[in-house]
Amino acid sequence: MTGAAAVIDLSVWQLAGAVLFVGVIIAVSIRQALGLERDLMIGSLRTMAQLYGVGLMLTAVFAAARWYWVVVMLMGMTGVATQAAISHLNKPIPGGRRIAATALTLSTAVTLAYVLTLVVQVRPWYEPQYIIPIAGMILGNSMTSAALAGDRLQGELRARADEVEARLALGFSGREAVQPLVRSALRAAMIPTVNGMMTVGLVQLPGMMTGQILAGASPLVAIRYQIVVMFMLAAATAVSSLLFVRLAVRRYLTPAHQLRRYLV
Repeated sequence: MTGAAAVIDLSVWQLAGAVLFVGVIIAVSIRQALGLERDLMIGSLRTMAQLYGVGLMLTAVFAAARWYWVVVMLMGMTGVATQAAISHLNKPIPGGRRIAATALTLSTAVTLAYVLTLVVQVRPWYEPQYIIPIAGMILGNSMTSAALAGDRLQGELRARADEVEARLALGFSGREAVQPLVRSALRAAMIPTVNGMMTVGLVQLPGMMTGQILAGASPLVAIRYQIVVMFMLAAATAVSSLLFVRLAVRRYLTPAHQLRRYLV
């Protein structure tokens, strides 16, 4: 029986070889006059700096293995995700930061607690090796779905404000008047996840599964973990987008069930 393959370490020079990919993109940008050279350079530098910074922090947190450091890191990740979610909106929503923080925190906390305690059964619960990567995946996908839902909701409100007001004039409650718009926003937020579930393993091997295989894990073990990841991300995106839209749509309606058109 052969043992698990050792992880191939990458030297600085090997890593530098990957920079060639950025050069290819820059060459395409110059050739096609896309004007993306500066953004590509900045993005590449930020990628390396941010990932190395996170790597150093993770090394320290893994070595300490204390629950409070894990909580601090999770709070920092949530803060960054919150800011990223609202920064993609075309027009600020009053209380948008609080809305995004609530949606992301609740969806992540519930999904993470279920996965760690009942599915993976991590002991102790704050094991950094598990909780931080899993929380990062949940937060990243929840952030994207909340941003997509918020963007679609704003677009629907701008395009269908007259329809909403007509419904309100006919006696519909605020919740009933905006329900078609909420439904459209939720579909827009969840379609990428659903499409990913349809093609996973056929078009590409997901990141977590690929990483485990490269680290020497059995493909079948990696597949089981990836199934858990796909299902937990689907649940997290649904909950986060639902919470975000439900909380956000209230900002556009008065207690008297009138549409605040100046916010649209």
